[in-house]
Amino acid sequence: MTQNIAFVATHGGPLDAADSILAQPVPMPTPEPTDLIVQVRGIGLNPVDDKLRAALPANSGPRIFGHDAVGRVVATGTAVRDFTVGDRVLYAGTTTRPGSFQQFQAVHAALCAHAPAQLPDVALAGLSLVGLTAWELLFEKMGFTPAADANHGRSLLIINGAGGVGTLMSQLAHWAGLTVLATASPRNFAWLTQHGVTHPLDYHADLVAAVHQTGYPTVDGVAILYTTEPYLAAASALVAPFGHVGALVTPQGPLTVTALKAKAASLDFEYMFAKSDYGWHEASQGAILTQLVALVAAGVLDPGVTTHDTPITVGNLKAGFTRLAAGHQVGKVVLTGDFTL
Repeated sequence: MTQNIAFVATHGGPLDAADSILAQPVPMPTPEPTDLIVQVRGIGLNPVDDKLRAALPANSGPRIFGHDAVGRVVATGTAVRDFTVGDRVLYAGTTTRPGSFQQFQAVHAALCAHAPAQLPDVALAGLSLVGLTAWELLFEKMGFTPAADANHGRSLLIINGAGGVGTLMSQLAHWAGLTVLATASPRNFAWLTQHGVTHPLDYHADLVAAVHQTGYPTVDGVAILYTTEPYLAAASALVAPFGHVGALVTPQGPLTVTALKAKAASLDFEYMFAKSDYGWHEASQGAILTQLVALVAAGVLDPGVTTHDTPITVGNLKAGFTRLAAGHQVGKVVLTGDFTL
């Protein structure tokens, strides 16, 4: 019988604890009618993965986290029509089921997209979560048109443009015709310009003044891809009337949104797991991933992988999360290959 190796989180707290994540065999998953069983060949690491692990309450029992994955279908549920055994797929999964840090995973087929043979595992392993997040915030929440050159004359400010989501969002916005301004450390300005940013901005500087110095008194959208509270006042000052301020990070206290009222501007939160958490338009995520993959295949999007380790081991997993926790990671961290005890 084939062995299913999983990286199991045993408790919350510090990642460097010897037993914070253990590699061990777990039962093979059985597909529900709408499921695929995927042999995982590549995973992307995201800050949310280890935040969820670190927040595990005492005595919560072992959990398998992980979201981004690329792999090959080895079994399908009885109701699946769009995928067959042998198909290669990618997905970001859900928070409500065991995740991608295992060799064989059950995932709802609606959340998946076909992965073209010409795109290697390393290019696709970390695409799904950041790509879905960027697409949903930019086009579904902020209302920009998701088509090539469809938003000429419009502008977007991205706060934290060199991270995983920022790297995808800047490219998508550029493809869609927006002028992109984005913050980062000056050492990452070249990365920004390579990924669709017209005006790199030093995140240490006064944000409002820096934007004004580029010739923009306001911008049509502001995407806050870092802690929300420190940037909301500047975003409210910079967003145009009837514009959108988008945010990813859960606020830790009340937010002052009064300045948005006079502009009839919106504050939009994006959480890509809301669809799977609530069973809301789940198939839209498979459809978005299909479009993202087509843009990667066409050379329009660079998935932004900067750190690639192989094989998939607990040691490499912890090393990747340590890089992310340091707060200076540019682009994505991915692991590919065999799961190894």
